[in-house]
Amino acid sequence: MILVAGPYRSGTNDDPHLIEKNVKFMQQKAYEVYLRGHLPVLGEWFALPLIELAGSKKIGDEPFNKIFHPISVQLIDKCDAVWRVGGASTGADEMVKTGREKGKKIYFELNEIPQV
Repeated sequence: MILVAGPYRSGTNDDPHLIEKNVKFMQQKAYEVYLRGHLPVLGEWFALPLIELAGSKKIGDEPFNKIFHPISVQLIDKCDAVWRVGGASTGADEMVKTGREKGKKIYFELNEIPQV
């Protein structure tokens, strides 16, 4: 299982259309991981439904911050690797750092991910 880590809010000024564009970009990258024979995952797939249930009213409020990055950090424990995609992102860089600390493989290019 490979965590796809890229920008979510970075560079969006919290514009929902730009955030959606970032998520679609990461989902496209997840599809590329799948085509190489791996199980891709995005932290957003786990975090966003829970954030809504927790009563979040806007990006960056307390329920959002308690769930969004922490769930991705937990998810790394279940993953074999992290693939860092896209542009600047403090959160994605945190996933890379955490992945390294946990001994996970870190990829920066699709061709680094082995075909299985």
